[in-house]
Amino acid sequence: MPRCPSCDERVSANETECPHCGESLDDGGPSKGSSKKRKVKSKNSNSSVIIIVLVAVFGIMFVCGGILIALLLPAVQQAREAARRTQCKNNLKQIGLAMHNYHDTYALFPAAHLNDQQGNPKLSWRVSILPYMDEASRFNRYNFSDTWDGSSNAALLAPAPRTYLCPSYNTAPGSTNTCYATIAGDHTVLGAGKCVPMRDITDGTSNTLMVVEACSLNIPWMKPQDIDENSVGAVGNPNGISSKHTGGAHVLLTDGSVRFVSVNISPQVVDALVTRDGGEQIGDF
Repeated sequence: MPRCPSCDERVSANETECPHCGESLDDGGPSKGSSKKRKVKSKNSNSSVIIIVLVAVFGIMFVCGGILIALLLPAVQQAREAARRTQCKNNLKQIGLAMHNYHDTYALFPAAHLNDQQGNPKLSWRVSILPYMDEASRFNRYNFSDTWDGSSNAALLAPAPRTYLCPSYNTAPGSTNTCYATIAGDHTVLGAGKCVPMRDITDGTSNTLMVVEACSLNIPWMKPQDIDENSVGAVGNPNGISSKHTGGAHVLLTDGSVRFVSVNISPQVVDALVTRDGGEQIGDF
């Protein structure tokens, strides 16, 4: 009795189909071509299913990954900006500490700038307080007989002291422009061409500005340039207090505290904060 080539079971000679596995028999034997076709068809079907599943999986991963990136990116950017704002605030605190150490030494705050014999601005306050910011070696190399950008001082410009660089403003290596300026005038803490003692701040140290963010001015840190007391205006004014932070700017008050003032603060309040002896009544700001 013959055997079925597919399942190796015995079958009758007159069988056209194996009663055990259902394989078609042609002339007492299985149809090899039919079997091969079925196997090939089965394999092709399995391959197609696998490909469809893989495409679906990768499609889902791509879509979900894009959604996750879209959700996480704003949060990452906000976290980075929060860190930059904190660093900017710390920079101003360090500047305030250096200012007070300078006053402890000389019983005066430094002038916004000291003038040469012709009355031109010559020495910036940012250079004057270098010894109180762990930058004594740079201060000792500064040539006070030369201009700030003269040949003997040009080498000191770059890199700028890190305390003078706002991380939201300075991104390129070797940046030399500072984001911090004082307000210079006859009635400000850092006078134009003159030094002011603490006793002359009659409006109170917590109500008087000392140093502010002024990113729009793009001032090289050694340059004796600051904000004129008559052009401060509102927060966000490119000629006055401005920053790269959203919604406002940091300011250093004369008592050493740092505040973030909103762009919505009244210009009249800003004007009152500028003067050291204006006698204005300032509430919470």
